[in-house]
Amino acid sequence: MSKAVAPVRVLVVDDDREICDYMETFLAKDGIEVKTVSDPEQAAEEVKNGGYHLVVLDLMMPKLDGVEVLSRIRKVDSDVAVVIFTGYPSLETAVQSMKLDAVDYLKKPFDPDEFREVVNRVMRKKGLLRSPEENLHRVIGETVRNLRKDANLTLKQMARRTGLSVSLLSQIERAESSASISSLYKIAVALDVKIQDLFGDY
Repeated sequence: MSKAVAPVRVLVVDDDREICDYMETFLAKDGIEVKTVSDPEQAAEEVKNGGYHLVVLDLMMPKLDGVEVLSRIRKVDSDVAVVIFTGYPSLETAVQSMKLDAVDYLKKPFDPDEFREVVNRVMRKKGLLRSPEENLHRVIGETVRNLRKDANLTLKQMARRTGLSVSLLSQIERAESSASISSLYKIAVALDVKIQDLFGDY
């Protein structure tokens, strides 16, 4: 899984405690913050107050079915991504789920890799995941900025030392531009570090 920009928050709603525990372990391995709810009656209130990015919702639950829970969730949050999963897939419930803007409809038992891909797709769409390349640019930018500040250098002074423009240096630090090896070499020399030091722990 790509590295997340900020903690991704997922709510799992399933009356089966074992499924909840499994999902919590499975998602937490990917650095995702997970909360589980076994009572579907609590789901909408939890979504309203929890700041979740994704809800994983079981379809067949006692008291309330998943479509009704999804309908209630949509009344309090029209933006949160919802993935329905069920051991009893049907065209009717799939259509109802999609009408309520569910992002996916998965069959239990689900394939872990397939589910991970669904989660990644949702997070990319919401701008919560970066590609490895984007992540590397961010790490380099933060490292350069921190080293420059540690050396008490302004961007203008760095520009004089490196022969690079203030604008380019600023873009590199904000991860808005990918630095060439030549630029990174000039920055490393100006900061008196090895070029590999600019890559942080990457």
